[in-house]
Amino acid sequence: MGAAVVFDAAILSKQEAIPAQFVWPADEAPAADDGAVEEIAIPVVDLGEFLAAGSGGIARAVAEACERHGFFQVVNHGVDPALLAEAYRCCDAFYARPLAEKQRARRRAGENHGYASSFTGRFDCKLPWKETMSFNCSAAPENARVVADYFVGVLGEEYRHMGEVCQEYCDVMTRLALDITEVLATALGLGRGELRGFFADGDPVMRLNHYPPCRQPHLTLGTGPHRDPTSLTLLHQDDVGGLQVLTDGAWRAVRPRADAFVVNIGDTFAALTNGRHASCLHRAVVNGRAARRSLTFFLNPRLDRVVSPPPALVDAAHPRAFPDFTWREFLEFTQTHYRSDTNTMDAFVAWITQSNGDGRGCHESLGKNVHT
Repeated sequence: MGAAVVFDAAILSKQEAIPAQFVWPADEAPAADDGAVEEIAIPVVDLGEFLAAGSGGIARAVAEACERHGFFQVVNHGVDPALLAEAYRCCDAFYARPLAEKQRARRRAGENHGYASSFTGRFDCKLPWKETMSFNCSAAPENARVVADYFVGVLGEEYRHMGEVCQEYCDVMTRLALDITEVLATALGLGRGELRGFFADGDPVMRLNHYPPCRQPHLTLGTGPHRDPTSLTLLHQDDVGGLQVLTDGAWRAVRPRADAFVVNIGDTFAALTNGRHASCLHRAVVNGRAARRSLTFFLNPRLDRVVSPPPALVDAAHPRAFPDFTWREFLEFTQTHYRSDTNTMDAFVAWITQSNGDGRGCHESLGKNVHT
């Protein structure tokens, strides 16, 4: 193992040659001519219209997309453009700070929150060309200030405004994500509110992503191919773009829309639907000229909630696809035993089945997989 590399975006984004730890194998790296990547056609849900009328046509389109690749977009979602703009301004201000200051919020081993500069402290190869700031949200009334308090607590009083903005953003995204569960419940043939309660007291996570410019973008990835282990991901990407989805054996780009959120199904939601909805492979490429930013909200159930599909989704044609598990067990697996990749759920099922929750041996045999 070579010396650990430090991902300092201000320095590395100007280097002509990127360090070897960030170089991905040729069969995983993006095409040199990334402009040749076709765009994917995914449904666009008018959420306001759905909530007012419960459009069956929308539900059918979403069902088809979720069964095939697990991606769609929502517009007329009620998120104030001014709040989005301010969230991006705060994101930019944070990532413009010196590395040492950002590392005051450093993500520690086994945690899913804090600042991470390309996961350099956790892995030593196929590193993603990005830095992230993640923090826990909460739908519980007693934790109504958890985001704002986190920023002030770890970064200082000068970050109070950023904390307040991120708190407001998380509150709005929690409302939006719960509304989207009604779209998905309808797509599954369930009652509109049948999935909402499962997440109403959950433990969401918010992440601010920054992908610096890269002089050799064809050699690396901002986020490697993976399926999200979480339930639902609500992503707002800036106009630089870079999100790609694997469908029909090819990578296809998701065109940015300033007025839309991309929604994708994660492994936990796929398990909740008994495999009816797909958790799809996706990745992010980087840009040779411009930094890319995205705001990512992960909807999760409460940590101790058992993930088990509604009885209506289990029948002779659809036997149980996954064993019961808690979100805490799956989260621990992805944070301490496994680098999330293309086969995270399969590996997790094998882990809990063979070891009854005891991860000895699993960490050694699975720890080299690709996390993003």
